[in-house]
Amino acid sequence: MATVLVVDDDKYQRLLYKEEFERDGYQVLLASSGQEAVATVAQQEVDVVVLDIAMPGMDGVETLSKILDIDRQLPIILNTAYSSYKDDFMTWAAEAYVTKSSDLTTLKQHVEEVLQEHNIPLPQPPVDKE
Repeated sequence: MATVLVVDDDKYQRLLYKEEFERDGYQVLLASSGQEAVATVAQQEVDVVVLDIAMPGMDGVETLSKILDIDRQLPIILNTAYSSYKDDFMTWAAEAYVTKSSDLTTLKQHVEEVLQEHNIPLPQPPVDKE
């Protein structure tokens, strides 16, 4: 089962992403800060990171750098409300850049594409037994 690490300082955003990705069959880990994300990557197997940029303390750009210091091959998708970060060359190390939306279709597509590019099997969504 593919594991997604969702990193966002907004509790409700994390919970929404957890629910949505679990519904699609992913195992989901949550981190509320850059420091927590770095610790999670160092301690657990993660297949893809969905990373917010604008966070207090260690922002997403610094977190991206520290995660890649641990695992240079780990795919990271930047997920932010601010499209202006796309111009920051430090964000270019990410596999994808997605502007936040209440519709998670684009984000989910990027997660699938990144996993396929890295030959990580996609999850099979649970079957409803109705």
